[in-house]
Amino acid sequence: MTGGKALQGQKIFVIAAEESGDRLGAGLIKALREKLGPAATFSGIGGSHMAEQGLGSLFPTEQLSIIGIVAIPKRLPMILRRIREATDAVLAAKPDVLVIIDSPDFTHRVARRVRAADPSIPIVDYVSPTVWVWRPGRARKMRAYVDRLLAVLPFEPEVHRKLGGPPCSYVGHPLLDDLGALRPNADELARRLAQPPSLLVLPGSRRSEIKRNMVIFGETLRLLREQGVAFDPVLPTVPHLAESVRAAAAGWPVQPRIVVGEAEKRAAFRTARAALAKSGTVTLELALAGVPMVTAYRVTELEAFIARRVIQTSSIILANLILGENVVPEFLQQDFTAENLAPALRDVLGDTPVRQRQVEAFTRLEQIMSTGGRRPSELAADEVIAAIR
Repeated sequence: MTGGKALQGQKIFVIAAEESGDRLGAGLIKALREKLGPAATFSGIGGSHMAEQGLGSLFPTEQLSIIGIVAIPKRLPMILRRIREATDAVLAAKPDVLVIIDSPDFTHRVARRVRAADPSIPIVDYVSPTVWVWRPGRARKMRAYVDRLLAVLPFEPEVHRKLGGPPCSYVGHPLLDDLGALRPNADELARRLAQPPSLLVLPGSRRSEIKRNMVIFGETLRLLREQGVAFDPVLPTVPHLAESVRAAAAGWPVQPRIVVGEAEKRAAFRTARAALAKSGTVTLELALAGVPMVTAYRVTELEAFIARRVIQTSSIILANLILGENVVPEFLQQDFTAENLAPALRDVLGDTPVRQRQVEAFTRLEQIMSTGGRRPSELAADEVIAAIR
């Protein structure tokens, strides 16, 4: 229990609109229950992970899993309706705190409406919008409707301080809880060093990414093999994409071993010598696992046109941003070709200075991201409780 107020039974409203936020929300709810006791009640919007913690979602979050600027207009009427429904539900519940998790295009619209209608409800934002990449003016605007911001990247509190954002605390990235599942034991380390080396192939976790990336990834493996590079390709995927991945890989001249599910993915990470990955959170996962990589990303021409005018960082790789140096190569848009990827992969598969630079940099990541041994979900729960008080 945390103080006498726990006996009053706090009402906590949590909104998570996508898979990653759903996982964070589940960890937060579990940590809050441990601290506040069984009298605390939870309502809101979430997926299967939050459901496992007893939260009944207002509506299915799959409807909000939208990626890409082009996709949003087609779904706009539904999104606006869900924003209104979420706002009404928060106001009707009158919780002791509203926690919004990531997905700022949805959650921040709800938060602004809630703040305008009932300023007495404290609002905590778990995961900072990427104000350090684009639209930095959002940081100052957030002060009007966010009381506490919980950062999962260690450089974000200083970014918000400089930009005039809301009070921001680093609570740790959820991947820190998974270090044991990412690091190899002695046998797995021996496989990581054995021949032929295991090469992870990670084209993405959305259907649109599979469609966009698989052809060039397959061509890259063909070029590597033709150049006499030995490797054992392993392609982890999730159950609902397994059939699409198998169909897309069927025409590859070098057939990968396809593994399905989180446990199989982590096992593959622990034995991999290198990876070819779509840019995203998985690149930080690979870095913490100590797996050197080559990354690639492609969006539509319209999205690229907009991005070139607004993105303000020299890299979109989280490990590069945290380390403060671009150790992980990234091939974007027109540079995303098999002819570029194959030689870069050859460097990280072999015993080269390029590979060694990544390995040495990754050993510094855990120290930079450290939370002093406390779980990120526990630190986040403390911040939420402080907001209630």
